[in-house]
Amino acid sequence: MSDWLIYRGAGAPHDGIEHLPPPPPWRDFDGGPLVAPPAALDPSSERRLGVQHREASHHRPGETERELVNAALYLRRPLLVTGAPGSGKSTLAHSVAYELGLGRVLGWPVVSRSTLRDGLYDYDAIGRLQDLQIARAAPAAADDDGAGGADPTDEPGGGIGRYIRLGPLGTALLPAARPRVLLVDELDKSDIDLPNDLLNVLEEGEFRIPELERLAGSVPEVEVLSDDGARVTVRDGRVRCHAFPFIVLTSNGERDFPAPLLRRCIHLHIPVPGKERLAAMVRAHFGEGAAERYEAVIDGFLDREPGDVRAVDQLFNAIHLTQKAGWTDEDEEETRRRLTAELMRPLDRTR
Repeated sequence: MSDWLIYRGAGAPHDGIEHLPPPPPWRDFDGGPLVAPPAALDPSSERRLGVQHREASHHRPGETERELVNAALYLRRPLLVTGAPGSGKSTLAHSVAYELGLGRVLGWPVVSRSTLRDGLYDYDAIGRLQDLQIARAAPAAADDDGAGGADPTDEPGGGIGRYIRLGPLGTALLPAARPRVLLVDELDKSDIDLPNDLLNVLEEGEFRIPELERLAGSVPEVEVLSDDGARVTVRDGRVRCHAFPFIVLTSNGERDFPAPLLRRCIHLHIPVPGKERLAAMVRAHFGEGAAERYEAVIDGFLDREPGDVRAVDQLFNAIHLTQKAGWTDEDEEETRRRLTAELMRPLDRTR
């Protein structure tokens, strides 16, 4: 293994992130105060990495993947990962978080209605107004029963921090000693403007919250809720990273991205997995010996017409059904072949 690799793709946790060299001068950020480390990896990551071997010891990325992941870590640049559905694009983010001990993976699943603000923060103006109205009505109620409730807006700045929650991208940009891992999934499904809207945030490593900026003169520090559910302090209405997050942007290739976004990213294309890699994935999810037991199913998955699109999830579904249904005799073999063929039908065929 080359000495320069911080992420080794070996599936075993280690302290390599402590040996990551300083960033390039143009990617050196100074946000503060530092926030507390995030929670450990959650069950969603364990599911992706393989429930049989939670250390993902069998899910090994290829040499090109390892090198480009490390390039993104060294250069503090987002990693744009393209490839067919089910090729392991999203799993890569969870693998990096697990191996380098970077905590819970922040996830932003992009849809056609997603906007930049959805990823940065949410301000519940209606909830704040409703609480203010309730607080104003409290004195009348107190006169009737002799008791009054606490006013949630009776704080510096009107308690505005109660009504602001950072999104996954906003939380990833909080000043932390170690980079957070953020998965922006299926960016190609977004509105045409979102990739361009991301440019400044990815370049500057910061964003502003106008609702807090207006109060900065009188209330310079406000506590808000992060995507992790923790209370964090925002100063002067600005969030600026300290360690630039490890951001994985995935795309199924449904559209092209503008050149300015591509310039800011390291591009990794994951090819359709071959038999060796599929076998490794099957072992990770179904245990040692599974690839050999279900070799016929793997071969069936690989037996496709040129241009056919299949996702690895389809292979997993077919193997799980074969495993749990217990088809053993010759009469049931035809059922197995028929159902696995249906489960692994190419995604670009409707009939």
